[in-house]
Amino acid sequence: MTPTPNQVDFTAAQVAGRSLDVRWIHGSESSKHNTDPEIQVHHYDEHTVILRQNKAVNYEAPFLFLLFGDERAVLIDTGATADPASFPLRRVVDGLVADWLARHPRPGYRLLVLHSHGHGDHVAGDAQFADRPDTVLVDAGLDTVRAFLGLGDDPAEPAALDLGGRVLSCLASPGHHEAAVTYYDPYTGFLLTGDTVYPGRLYIADWDAFVATIDRLIAFAADHPVGHVLGCHIEMTTEPGVDYPIRYTYQPDEPPLQMTVAQLHDIRRALAEVAGRPGRHVFDDFLIVYRAG
Repeated sequence: MTPTPNQVDFTAAQVAGRSLDVRWIHGSESSKHNTDPEIQVHHYDEHTVILRQNKAVNYEAPFLFLLFGDERAVLIDTGATADPASFPLRRVVDGLVADWLARHPRPGYRLLVLHSHGHGDHVAGDAQFADRPDTVLVDAGLDTVRAFLGLGDDPAEPAALDLGGRVLSCLASPGHHEAAVTYYDPYTGFLLTGDTVYPGRLYIADWDAFVATIDRLIAFAADHPVGHVLGCHIEMTTEPGVDYPIRYTYQPDEPPLQMTVAQLHDIRRALAEVAGRPGRHVFDDFLIVYRAG
């Protein structure tokens, strides 16, 4: 294989001691008068970008992740709004890719668009990338995702996604959504958990599958250095056990987005305590919401 020009050394992992001290845009008392950008852009490092959608555009305010490798970049999720006029995701991503290529020029660079799962607030912007050159847009359906990533019938077996020297592990993570995938990036130590784990309401569609997924994530984290556990929303306040109301567009008192491996264990203990009982179960850093059947 011919070496990539200006090749980046993604084996020099950035896991240890790297902080994520960010004041995320969090809406405003009057959405009409909101002055935040439609999309907040945070460069975690030179090759890793975290995006947040403005709550004034959509109350879900999901987080999206753009990771650059030597041969292609991957965008994980496309947000909660389809209209590029109010949510210009394609324009922002195109600009970020152009900036990265200006610093790391190479021919034939591609973009891959994947998803944490298939709920509407994570796939709404897909159409913005449908006609983008040098782009592969992967549908968020179960069969398509499994086939593309090479995930087999055994959910305990992760698949590898090579961006060109930056190889992500992809773990099937059903429970919240049947096609949910957790992505692990050894370069940053990010464990990208979508709506499976985040500081908010953990909605469970399949109890047994969700418990098994948390067990797999804990086992995986025991064997891999995890710097941050990053989901796609913030719904809690900084007051233990108190979340913001659904559809709220102003969250001035948010906890950090990032969670820890210790909190994965907290979730597992909470699941054991709830023991499959339907309802809304409140814990300090998250809620478990389960409606059987």
